[in-house]
Amino acid sequence: MASSGVHAGRHIYQKSTIFLSNFERICPRRNFAWTVSACQKAAVASQGSSEEIVIPRKKTWNKEAVLQALAATVKRDPTASHYMFQDDPYLIPRTSGEFKLYSLSQESGRSAAKYFINTYPKFFQKDFAEPHIPCLMPENFQLQIEEVSEAALVERIQLRKVKAAVDMYDQLMQSGTTLSLDLTNDLLDLICLYGDQDPKQDDTDPEQRAEDAEEVQEEPKKGRGRPRRASEIIRVVWRENNNAERIFNLMPERDSRSYGALIQGMVRHEAFAKAFSTYTDLLNNRLTADVNTFNALISAAPELKEKYVEKWELILDLLKQMVEQNVRPNLLTFNAVLKALRRCGPISRSQAPLVFGEMTALGIKPSLASYNHILSIFCRTSTSTQGHTGMLQDVLNRISGSSFEPQDPEDMLFFLNAMRICLEHKDLEQAYRVHSILQEGDNWKMLGDSYQQNLYFGRFFNLLCMMEHIDVILKWYKELIPSMYFPNPQGMRDLLQALDTDGRLDLVPQIWKDIKQMGLDRVELVEEMLSLMAREKHSAEVQEAFAECALDMKRRFVPGTSNKPALEWTASALGSATAILLAAQRRPQAWEMMQLFKDNNRVPSDALMQEFMSSIKEVQDARQAVELVQLSAGFCLPTTPALVQRVQQEFELTEEQKEALSSLEFSSDDTM
Repeated sequence: MASSGVHAGRHIYQKSTIFLSNFERICPRRNFAWTVSACQKAAVASQGSSEEIVIPRKKTWNKEAVLQALAATVKRDPTASHYMFQDDPYLIPRTSGEFKLYSLSQESGRSAAKYFINTYPKFFQKDFAEPHIPCLMPENFQLQIEEVSEAALVERIQLRKVKAAVDMYDQLMQSGTTLSLDLTNDLLDLICLYGDQDPKQDDTDPEQRAEDAEEVQEEPKKGRGRPRRASEIIRVVWRENNNAERIFNLMPERDSRSYGALIQGMVRHEAFAKAFSTYTDLLNNRLTADVNTFNALISAAPELKEKYVEKWELILDLLKQMVEQNVRPNLLTFNAVLKALRRCGPISRSQAPLVFGEMTALGIKPSLASYNHILSIFCRTSTSTQGHTGMLQDVLNRISGSSFEPQDPEDMLFFLNAMRICLEHKDLEQAYRVHSILQEGDNWKMLGDSYQQNLYFGRFFNLLCMMEHIDVILKWYKELIPSMYFPNPQGMRDLLQALDTDGRLDLVPQIWKDIKQMGLDRVELVEEMLSLMAREKHSAEVQEAFAECALDMKRRFVPGTSNKPALEWTASALGSATAILLAAQRRPQAWEMMQLFKDNNRVPSDALMQEFMSSIKEVQDARQAVELVQLSAGFCLPTTPALVQRVQQEFELTEEQKEALSSLEFSSDDTM
């Protein structure tokens, strides 16, 4: 057998050798060692072709092109955690609280390390990377130039040292040094951007962050929403005659950039009236504003007027002045107009399409923020008409199949707002379209921070639970939870209602495991799950699973069994758990639950006592029947006489048990 295989192999080898030799004789020999330049020369040398073919020497690729190509071949694993936690499996979050805690802890650790590296760069000079990677080396934020000079001022501006730059400017003025207009404008840009104080960086000394507290004012508390960061809770107030205004007034020569920096700083720090007053001074000096200055003034226009008509007239006046000054609007200009229109009442719905059409006529491609403003104007509340919900469909038709890049800070609000509209109008078809557009290209980056992502998926999942079939809901449940979405108790309650609607309560024990793992085991949710399991009778297998689930829930009420505070029993939860155990023929555990009524000062219902008596009758346990009547009498339940009568008629009692029942009957009559 082996020898025949060897002969066959030799025969194939000989035939293939003969074939290759004949093929090389017939076909011209091809040199695979040609270079690209040789191919290009050969293409140029060929005179027979009608047009010249030029092969490029090379194609310039993006630095991340290889990584992007590799990433495109990998799909998201719904069972894996977020990529930021995969370096440390012990810190993989299971709940939304853990996700917030672990992510903030990692960011805090990076900020602490960054602070030490940037504060003491001399201790981190050893370079282990080969080749050298500049971004891994510590940045030098310490001032190197001490003498009074323009170079020292430039250094302080580049390092964003606002107070140090202002001090250096004053010293240069005192020494009689004449500064260039561009350098003074750079200083003015820095002061106006940060409101005449040093920026609050994450890697600064914690003691330094407490300085200048009088310059910071806390915003009034808003409604429900995301817990804001410290940088969002505190804001810088534009002070009267601050360093920006002082330096601006000291400038011997001012240009449009000088006025623009001051105006944008005033708008940024909510000095709207002073911004328009400064713009009037700009016009009086026969100067023209740039597009960024007009964008700031347009965004401030609704703050200056009260009536809707006056707000829109002011915006129109600014747009006309842009035309007069030959200033071409950009994307942010139209986004500012659309955002301002959201505060112009009924006028917005008639003017927004005109603004959008003008943007298209100028060849400016709208961003997601543009579409978000349109949706906010036409689909404000759930009471909007059906015609207004059609605006969402028109927007989705425009952007379907497109991939967007961030161009406006409010681009991150589009998908969140679109899903809100779908939820309010219960439009499942459009919700699927919104989610499919989110999957296009890099659109998933437009969801914003973790809070906004959780809110988006929460709305999507809530809509699925209301409108979709349970099998589809469970598919999305496995797809989204917990890799993309950590549900809150309301989200799990929506899932339980969907299970109840489609008659799939047999899945409640599995959902309980997920609820317990995600830390959502609260008394309201536990009570609702117990009520669902106790409401109807199921097969013996399902009832057994319900009983195990109820006993597992019972441990959550025992102190010391969890790192969380023990839950407090309610009468409804105790009654449902007892009924579940009775349905599974687990009378000993059900009797233990009955004792918990007395221990927790809760009163069982009459229906539960009758149900328990029927369960005792199946095994003809007269002793336990009498004990149940005694327990009912101890709670002074109205059903006690009926229970006494049932026991006397349906059980064989001893004389002692009959005397105990008669005494209970007399005591219940006296109570009545």
